[in-house]
Amino acid sequence: MQIHQLGEGQPELAVVAGIHGDEPCGVEAVERLVAEDPEVDRPVKLIIANEEALERGVRYVEEDLNRAFPGDPDGATHESRLAHELAREVQGCTVLALHSTQSYAEPIAVIDTVDEIARSLAPLLPVDVLIETDNYTDGRLVEHAHTIELECGLQGSEEAAENAYWLTRAFLAASNALSVPATDDRLAQPERGEVEVFRLDGPIAKPPGREYDVVVPNFEKVEAGERFAIADGEALTADEPFYPVLLSAEGYDDIFGYAAEAVGQLE
Repeated sequence: MQIHQLGEGQPELAVVAGIHGDEPCGVEAVERLVAEDPEVDRPVKLIIANEEALERGVRYVEEDLNRAFPGDPDGATHESRLAHELAREVQGCTVLALHSTQSYAEPIAVIDTVDEIARSLAPLLPVDVLIETDNYTDGRLVEHAHTIELECGLQGSEEAAENAYWLTRAFLAASNALSVPATDDRLAQPERGEVEVFRLDGPIAKPPGREYDVVVPNFEKVEAGERFAIADGEALTADEPFYPVLLSAEGYDDIFGYAAEAVGQLE
């Protein structure tokens, strides 16, 4: 695990990248910030988490790090021990965790519960969607207080890496750590529309098969009886209305993604 710091003093903000070794966008953003070494008004800790998985180009070495929190210093897996170390490093911080996805190209915010952090930060970030994971965060860093995850775009894309950099700068600006020059159009706070909030209802199981396809767009309502995916040529239809979240054919081994309900907006 690499740990860098911007500014002097005890950090109350942390940015975590590389939780998954096959999601390099956050790592590129952190490395870019470390190289630029911008002047900050509040100290910030920058962390590249799972270096071993990143070096191998795999999601994890022994178990998914984002299912291993709070971890164990004497755990049986690399990720269990790393989760304990990482949780200790970010203790007491407001945390931004950078990820990417195979299902959606635009940035998405993810939080355990819509709390004061979400209400104060999400409307200031360049995102239009916030996912409240509620009871579906077992073992994830987002379970810990004051953590917001950002899905920065499609996994492995240049756009995701660029998004991760500007999302991080936006997070630091919204947290009063980074002064924004008046000429910086990318970080200026324009009049923004509402952030749509979706709450997860549960995973959508993927039946055994060899070929899969998802035929509905994420965050658009699927009606009861409507086809939403195909498994080995067989159509799968909705038993009841839902909003698809992070649905993709290959993103997960045993689920397509999640069903959610639309619960409101943040302004």
